[in-house]
Amino acid sequence: MGTLDGTVALVTGASSGIGAATARRLAADGASVAIAARRGDRLRALAEELGGSALVLEADVAQRDNAEAAVQRTVEELGRLDTLVNNAGVMLLGPIGDAPVEEWERMVTVNVMGVLYCARAALPHLLEAAAGGPREVADLVNISSVAGRQVRLGSGVYNATKHAVGAFSESLRQEVTGRHVRVSLVEPGATSTELTRHNRPEIREALAKRFADAERLEAADIADAIGYVVTRPRHVAVNEVLIRPTEQQQ
Repeated sequence: MGTLDGTVALVTGASSGIGAATARRLAADGASVAIAARRGDRLRALAEELGGSALVLEADVAQRDNAEAAVQRTVEELGRLDTLVNNAGVMLLGPIGDAPVEEWERMVTVNVMGVLYCARAALPHLLEAAAGGPREVADLVNISSVAGRQVRLGSGVYNATKHAVGAFSESLRQEVTGRHVRVSLVEPGATSTELTRHNRPEIREALAKRFADAERLEAADIADAIGYVVTRPRHVAVNEVLIRPTEQQQ
């Protein structure tokens, strides 16, 4: 039997990388999994990999109605919601002075508002699960970044969005932890995912040079940390996990 048997998890940004790896991990632990992202073809391929049991939700969590609908469909079709992993995010780096403002707007809407929309929609269901679920505890895991702690030149607005996620997570944790909804922040360092691919070519080149000789984390490493967080006993809350590649200094 899996630790998460009888529970339901919703993972956003699940079409690749950390989100897809987390869906695999939670399913392996026994959870019924809803997977949300914009790329439906990727989600359907993942659902097939998971045996066809995952609920596919084509959604852009930066749009409030999409985020709310993803949570609602999860509850309606899978019966409950015990775990939310807010993983959807974008990283668009570069100097502030000449940055396309549209990149800032996209990061704020996905990285901040998307987290807020999903958390707000999920919260009543998580509280209900904690009050009467099979484990009598529920989990909301927000995926941040080392950038939520370490401010770097060329990452200013991305840093700002991830610091916001950290502040929101801690305030919400204080609000609901007495009712056994655990709010956790996971902060990955350099990880081999598609996150850097949406940057402008010159930014991608600079990032490639920066990490050319370093061994990065794999998405499964972060999923393993998330799996650890949400499978702790009811009386144990892992509030924050900062996880870097061994060779990463900052």
